[in-house]
Amino acid sequence: MAALRRGAACLSFLRSFSRVLFSSRKPAAQKLGKWTNILYTSIASLTVGGGLCAIPFTQVENLSHDSLIRRAASLVTGSSSTFLSQTTLALIDAITEYSKAVHTLIALQKRYLASMGKLTAAEEDSIWQVIIGQRAKVSDRQDECKRFESTWFNAVKLCETAAEAAYMSGAEQASITVQTNIQVAQSQVEQARKLSQDADKKLAETKVMEIERVAQYAASLENNDEEDVPEAYLRED
Repeated sequence: MAALRRGAACLSFLRSFSRVLFSSRKPAAQKLGKWTNILYTSIASLTVGGGLCAIPFTQVENLSHDSLIRRAASLVTGSSSTFLSQTTLALIDAITEYSKAVHTLIALQKRYLASMGKLTAAEEDSIWQVIIGQRAKVSDRQDECKRFESTWFNAVKLCETAAEAAYMSGAEQASITVQTNIQVAQSQVEQARKLSQDADKKLAETKVMEIERVAQYAASLENNDEEDVPEAYLRED
């Protein structure tokens, strides 16, 4: 809005300048020299004002290159922190959804193992279709975690660079703030990772249980087959 007001003021000034210039009875050369200086001075003022409107300041005369650099560095650290916050939230949500998908898969596999040998062929096929679908969902959630994790790593690096730049430019408080934000984000992601690691551990245990249960079931089938063979066929000649 401030930039628009400055633009409107500039246009108003140019209109007034045109009216005065063409309505004056003085020679054109004399008019041009006088008003050209005024025009350049006014436009320069508006240009400087418009260029600094995005940077908050109290007194224009106190601004220096160092102070402008410090304020720009502070803006960069703020934007970097926002980027880090968004990517951290996305990564934590992805890890949480992955953990939920893994726990659902574990429950399905345990349910199948508990009912092994008690199901009809159609029921067993139905359960396996659900398990296969859930495994695909787990894989998709894992890919999503990797994608957001890559973006999150980039956000952390960006914040570290912004913190260093802020410190070197003299904006120590901005540097400290973004470093604190990095530590908080890393702590939150680490807590979420512990949940997914716990889910992965339980899934591995379930797979071992599945292998053992299938082996036991296969052995029981073999024993049943041997018991069904007539005794005469088991005698040696």
